[in-house]
Amino acid sequence: MATATASANTKPQLCPACGFKNAASASRCVSCGASFEAGPRSRADIARARQMGQSGFSVLWCSIALVVLAVLTAALVVGLPLVVTALDFEGSNGMIVSIPVWFVGGLLIGMISPGRTFIEPVVACLFVAIPTVGYLASTQTVRTMPIWMYVIMALIGVMFTLIGSYLGERIQMGPPPKPVD
Repeated sequence: MATATASANTKPQLCPACGFKNAASASRCVSCGASFEAGPRSRADIARARQMGQSGFSVLWCSIALVVLAVLTAALVVGLPLVVTALDFEGSNGMIVSIPVWFVGGLLIGMISPGRTFIEPVVACLFVAIPTVGYLASTQTVRTMPIWMYVIMALIGVMFTLIGSYLGERIQMGPPPKPVD
């Protein structure tokens, strides 16, 4: 009889950020990771939290993403042709190689960064794309391309970085949790 009373008193908690029903004993939301220690919030705060997928901008994770994307891009676009002379990533080929590199970099950062940080790799990619476009445009000899095409391909790469970082966040969160009835 004591168990029936205890289970009747333990109502599931609603997450203040996303509205997901969690177990009564949970200290964090299973769905979005929000803490329950902050207490109840107004409906406007909950609606704002639902709209804003990103919890804030982290300079640390933007710096980490900048280093990761810069190293991956430099290794594949500049370093690999130096080691394997049969490869030539000049002009459009360099941009075609950079786009999936930036996607993978965004995916990696999205998978390892805590919380929802999918804008940081995009900002870092913008800072990596500028010198990459400059380098590839200045070293083109045979496979020439107008500068506006480099800019368009760089923006496509930035878009793929956003997609990669969002997918990394989704992989990090795991499968959707089962709601508590």
